[in-house]
Amino acid sequence: MLKYIIMIKTFEIIGLGYVGFSNAALLGNQNTVIAYDISQEVLDIKKKQAETIGGKLNIKFVNNLEKSIQDADIIIIATPTNFDETSNMFDTTSVESSIKTIINRKKREPIILIKSTVPVGFTQEMIEKYNYEHIYFMPEFLKEGNALYDIAHPSRIIVGVPKLNDYHIKSASNIINMYLKSINKKDVETLIVRSQEAEAIKLFSNSYLAMRIAFFNELDSYAEENNLSTSEIIKGICSDPRIGDFYNNPSFGYGGYCLPKDSKQLKSSFGNIPNNLIGAIVDSNVTRKKFIFEKIKEKISNQANPIIGIYRLTMKKDSDNFRQSSIIDVLNYLIEDGFKVIIYEPLITCKEYNHIKVINDLGTFKKETTLIIANRIDDNLTDVLNKVYTRDLFKRD
Repeated sequence: MLKYIIMIKTFEIIGLGYVGFSNAALLGNQNTVIAYDISQEVLDIKKKQAETIGGKLNIKFVNNLEKSIQDADIIIIATPTNFDETSNMFDTTSVESSIKTIINRKKREPIILIKSTVPVGFTQEMIEKYNYEHIYFMPEFLKEGNALYDIAHPSRIIVGVPKLNDYHIKSASNIINMYLKSINKKDVETLIVRSQEAEAIKLFSNSYLAMRIAFFNELDSYAEENNLSTSEIIKGICSDPRIGDFYNNPSFGYGGYCLPKDSKQLKSSFGNIPNNLIGAIVDSNVTRKKFIFEKIKEKISNQANPIIGIYRLTMKKDSDNFRQSSIIDVLNYLIEDGFKVIIYEPLITCKEYNHIKVINDLGTFKKETTLIIANRIDDNLTDVLNKVYTRDLFKRD
């Protein structure tokens, strides 16, 4: 058995999405980091991004996985695990493929550190399938659009190990210490648990956040239907310190890369275990988006040939993608119901998105629309608020 790692010299990171790249940027301050992605385009983009961060990041960007893994002491896997609606489970193909490549091509016995979100029990399954004990799970708690800040100021650092014995606890402690040396926050809570508990922490954490969003969205649905002030109700509720004034801004529904898929995976993981709340989180998000769709129809019920404008497809402020964005589902409901829709989205450079007209001149977009719907608003809409429908009350979250 490998002696527990005392000196960690080189990290390799497989997958340079916002999780992988954030880890590369953090660890590259004080360690040697080899960064790999299957896409050369992503490698080129991230290399330029690393140059703009400042400081001297020791990151080597590579496009040959099999060769580069031979030099690493710890290999971090941060590849996508999208939710497969057919199998009703995460698609962990890219994670397992990475593990298989590492084990087949390794010169030494590196620790494989999974940061991709996986089902509970997956890490242990990989250990047994490939007869390789040095596979850990380290959940990540980063927000899209704020990942670089979050990884340098973590709420907690958790490492899941196969067994809580002396070897794995010492190895996990050394990994945690490497992160603590690189972050900009003192007194960070750390935790070493079995991999199954670490996997569950990730899924239950994100599902709780999804539940909180769903709660305030249902509160908003109730208030809107009864002509009540949602903002006043929320202020009164959230004055209770046990509830807190955060993560309480109504929206068209929770979205993004993590919350939809993680809540679906948790719901699936329950199987035959009795539950009401976990399943309701997923169902509530669908109900909310359909409610928003019906309210939009009410707004334009007296308009002849209305043109509905979608202001931004991104899920929230500072997000740079529209993965699982709730407004896209609302958009699809509108299209299916025969409404004419146009989109304003600066991130789209072509003239159409899924056969829907894209207008990237904001002035033209405003003039051509009968009603503008916005999951999140900003000062660009100040002059046309009279024809904007949004549930963004606090301009945050």
